[in-house]
Amino acid sequence: MSSARMVVCASHTPGMLRDKAGEFGHAFRAGVADAAARVAAFAPELVVFFGSDHRRAFVDPVPAIAVMTGAEGMGDLGSATGRYDVPAKIAAELAGRLLDRDFDITVGRDIALDHGFGQTYEQLVGSLPDVPVIPVYINCATPPLGRPGRAFALGRAVGEELSYLDQRVLFVGSGGLSHSPPSLVSTAAGLSDAERLAMNEAGRAAAMDKINPSWDEALLRRIADDPAGLEHLTADDIAPAGVGANEVRTWIAAIAAGNLPMETVVYQPVREWITGMAIAASR
Repeated sequence: MSSARMVVCASHTPGMLRDKAGEFGHAFRAGVADAAARVAAFAPELVVFFGSDHRRAFVDPVPAIAVMTGAEGMGDLGSATGRYDVPAKIAAELAGRLLDRDFDITVGRDIALDHGFGQTYEQLVGSLPDVPVIPVYINCATPPLGRPGRAFALGRAVGEELSYLDQRVLFVGSGGLSHSPPSLVSTAAGLSDAERLAMNEAGRAAAMDKINPSWDEALLRRIADDPAGLEHLTADDIAPAGVGANEVRTWIAAIAAGNLPMETVVYQPVREWITGMAIAASR
């Protein structure tokens, strides 16, 4: 493995971006500050970011997995804008090695990434393009979805293939935990942000009741007690936490890539954001 590794997995949500007054999610916000301080102390030289997309960058066709050799922030809902500093040669070589290992990789050469990447990057790392990053997209939104165990295998392969780097590498997973935003429950693709907002506002009250704290807390215990056991998580295991919980595939990949003991930094179900908000980090 690389000379130094760190793993941080964190929830993202448009609700937090819209809550500009900071009225809700105080415990989670404190957890973000804690995790960001840990990242700053680690001082990563490269971020390998496993993220999802909300049917913005990838509408048709939708790859199962994509490695970016160039990317920018889409700026949706107030998320990050500007260019990501992607080390294109390293990213392209990684994609090639993953193909050699029978992962069907799409290469994205100039992709606009939404808040599934930008929000967590800004919260944990800083403004674009502070630290070089290789964005690795995993389809978590548009069925059919890959097995959670496949995300584990992908992450482990990424960690192994980047082990030659003599750098401090931060592996990030962004998404989850339990939530069911109406715009993802819907099978409609190609919605504008205005249409998404209207759909989500109409279904917000019902979505608040779909947070599943017992599922979230059980997953966080599993991550802390047996991170390698995430390889055996199934789609049926995730289903009780809602369609948004499919994003835990990014957590699974990051944890497998880092291959380190994990601990919970914070957990708070935030009804106003319709999401079980959590952060886990390597110990």
